[in-house]
Amino acid sequence: MNIKSKIPNFITLLNLLSGCIALVFVARNRFDIVFFFVCLGIFLDFFDGFFARLFKVQSPLGVQLDSLADMVTSGAVPGFVMFQLIFKYQNQGISVLDDFFPTNHILPLAGFLITLGSCYRLAKFNIDTRQTNSFIGLPTPANALFILSIPLIIDSTTFLGLKEFLSNPYFLMAISAFSAYILNAEIPLFSLKIKNFSWERHKIQVLFLLFSLILLFSFKILGLPLVILLYVLLSVIQNKTVQ
Repeated sequence: MNIKSKIPNFITLLNLLSGCIALVFVARNRFDIVFFFVCLGIFLDFFDGFFARLFKVQSPLGVQLDSLADMVTSGAVPGFVMFQLIFKYQNQGISVLDDFFPTNHILPLAGFLITLGSCYRLAKFNIDTRQTNSFIGLPTPANALFILSIPLIIDSTTFLGLKEFLSNPYFLMAISAFSAYILNAEIPLFSLKIKNFSWERHKIQVLFLLFSLILLFSFKILGLPLVILLYVLLSVIQNKTVQ
């Protein structure tokens, strides 16, 4: 048995395990621990492909397994997190709607738009030949980090206005809908996978990583959604430059 051929799939399964553990802690509203295990899963998601290329053992099974693991870690987890947030904060400004239907159990389901959008995006990615060296639509790991940063910012911010804004259920539902859209939008985004160290070919990736470190160092967890927005902005600028 070729042990090397099994290593990438084993790493992918560890990604899936990280997502499963994260789901347990979402149910307990421990979003700090959820964030850690999703980050671990995304880290493993990067390295399963790295080792598959390194050992030259890419396979159709590995591709499908990778998407199924991502569906949990970067699809189900952020959707469940958003469900929990809307459920927690839904009494802020929605009481008028209670006269028409039981919002307590229906409105939080809007959070799972993220999960539905992630599922569609991952399925489309597997059959889209345009996404071999770049992405079309926001990758699910980036979207997951964006969503998971919201409860951490709410808990850590000292600005009451920002806290109230981010915890508003209308805002959370709007973010859920926008998330499902941006995951599947026809917007070309550059890949962070650097296959060689050519400055001319990968300068946009290097600049992005540099600015990301500055944002994270300066703003800490608040810098994370700014990094995601920077990623989309730089991709749009690159597309305009190429055209």
